[in-house]
Amino acid sequence: MFVARGIVGGVPVSAQDERRYERRDLTTGAVLTLASAFGRTEAEAAADAAAGAFAAWSSTTPEERSTLLRRGADLLADNVDELCRIAQVEVGATPEWIRFNVEVARATLHQAAGLADAIGDEKVEGAPTGVRYHLIRRPAGVVLGLAPWNAPVALAVRALAAPLALGNTVVLKGSELCPKVHETVAQLLIDAGLPDGVLNYVSSAPEDAHDVVDALIAHPAVRRVNFTGSTRVGRHIAELAARHLKRCLLELSGKASAVILSDADLASAAKSVAHGAFFNQGQVCMSTDRIIIEERIADEFISLLRRETERLGGEFGHVIGPEAVARLQGLAADAAAKGAVLVTGGQNVGTLMQPTIVDHVAYGMRIYEEEIFGPMVGVIRVEDADEAVTVANDTEYGLSAAVFGRDLPRARAIARRIEAGAVHINGTTVCDDPAMPYGGMKASGYGRFGGRAVIEEFTEIQWMTERDAPGGEDRTP
Repeated sequence: MFVARGIVGGVPVSAQDERRYERRDLTTGAVLTLASAFGRTEAEAAADAAAGAFAAWSSTTPEERSTLLRRGADLLADNVDELCRIAQVEVGATPEWIRFNVEVARATLHQAAGLADAIGDEKVEGAPTGVRYHLIRRPAGVVLGLAPWNAPVALAVRALAAPLALGNTVVLKGSELCPKVHETVAQLLIDAGLPDGVLNYVSSAPEDAHDVVDALIAHPAVRRVNFTGSTRVGRHIAELAARHLKRCLLELSGKASAVILSDADLASAAKSVAHGAFFNQGQVCMSTDRIIIEERIADEFISLLRRETERLGGEFGHVIGPEAVARLQGLAADAAAKGAVLVTGGQNVGTLMQPTIVDHVAYGMRIYEEEIFGPMVGVIRVEDADEAVTVANDTEYGLSAAVFGRDLPRARAIARRIEAGAVHINGTTVCDDPAMPYGGMKASGYGRFGGRAVIEEFTEIQWMTERDAPGGEDRTP
């Protein structure tokens, strides 16, 4: 059993009256982690600490901030085995998935470190005679990062890396499902040398999450909110932030389609789709939920995909809990009752669930519309590429997609018609590069993590005009 606490002002702290909650194994009932249960008071104290540290941190040099973030990346790598051990217990993740998480987190920190010099003063042309214009990019203030459980290391780091690099201070609100993983990530970055209060960690019980998040968003020092998670919760976060006129960056649910064109390399596509559908048990926002395939090649492709899927075998971890298993089985049963065909999988032992392929998915089935978020993928057969695009866009979500075809100009033309924040040609939908802007369209959210686009998310731009005072002179070096 692990013990997790919050971190406020650089110090591990418990909730008032030592209030704690239990993160239990939902199958066996065993206590996995005993975690501090912060309420509004403790959450506000974390935001106060971040506010108190802001002036000094925002005045540090880009070199200082970059050095600390890179040192944090090294500490994550040094502690990868411990992170694997904790995550396997708290969320059932395989060591392969957490090692991948740590690599993404390290890349994210290094990429963010390269943004540190974006803060500062830029002279611009176009001012009237006798006037000088300056554009000053400055840190926004305190940033609230709300991190999910499914990619616990990578997404916790993503919630705080760019904000810290750009001179903001951060309150990280961890997931109730992996409090020890998120505490460990925060502590390792603090151990890298972050001054007290620059990064604070809030741990709260599930029943207190609404009040804690409400208090943090309402806190006057909090100027930005970033959230990765479901569209249902994201809508609530957006409403709270709008009430206080605070900007959000929201990366929400997905329903990624893999479009298989008639000229695709089917064997290669089958490998990529199996990866996209089943990596981390399909519990990734960009997981492949739907295979949209031209009828003339469908049978051959599904045979290849079945072979790839059944090879996965012992590489699988657990889904997050029995409720997830029940929901996935409900999706499959609804589809079968309406004419779909189970190709492979569908069985489970506790929270270990076989990777599952459902063929002949059609409009009106739950699996056609709902985000799966588990080791299951549906196959939708279409007549041609134009119908494939129509089906790919027939969803409220727009996060990730893929197109497979040998004729690259044609595949590229199809990709441009798909309403998604990222489209990958001849590659898996589960693709991440911190140097690239990443986010969704439609109900998959707004704003972008990654690349230089993130600078706009976590900074303010100030326009300054300057005229010489009578008798004065410009002493700018």
